[in-house]
Amino acid sequence: MDTSSIEKIIADCQADPGSDEELHELLAAIAERHGTQASGEALARGADFVKSYVEQVPYMMKVAHTAAGNVGLAPQMDRILQSVVSYWEQDDDIIPDHLGIIGLLDDAYCSLTSLQTVSDHFQLQTGKYLFPDNLTGANRVMRRIIGEPYVTDLDRVVIRTMRDARVVESMIELASEEKRLNVANESTIWSHGSAGRMKTDGLEALGLTGD
Repeated sequence: MDTSSIEKIIADCQADPGSDEELHELLAAIAERHGTQASGEALARGADFVKSYVEQVPYMMKVAHTAAGNVGLAPQMDRILQSVVSYWEQDDDIIPDHLGIIGLLDDAYCSLTSLQTVSDHFQLQTGKYLFPDNLTGANRVMRRIIGEPYVTDLDRVVIRTMRDARVVESMIELASEEKRLNVANESTIWSHGSAGRMKTDGLEALGLTGD
């Protein structure tokens, strides 16, 4: 799975000396909207979360490619990953890329939400985790950072991607086959225990976690 083009986009944005300031300004405005005056420490923690979230994309794409191949979902995952790459390559997407690191938030959210959705469907049908990471909580935080109306548009992209790849139908077929062949313990190394979660600690001060 070649993610070099996405890695370069991320690296270039992260290297921009103004990226931290841009994130601090965005997060301060979000905190104020939630009735909170964010400290410098809280803003730095929030900026670190955003950068880590964006950096997670190439890693998760590689994990998804490998995991899907192990359980017979390679064609469906390949279509999803192609959609992910296409979204990153668009300059004029839901949040324009010329906005620097802020312009990558929609790309990262669309990517990681698509992959987590596949994993959620896989667990629902088979009882196993497809990936070693669970990004549900992190995706929820990113939803709050991006906000409306953008997240609704991004969720529509994710739903369309799942539908075009026939993810649900493929999961149902896979589940019935696994039960018939009794290979549940061999199809993935992440069959047992909870998947790890990307840390969202300390984001309460920005109004990004909780109800």
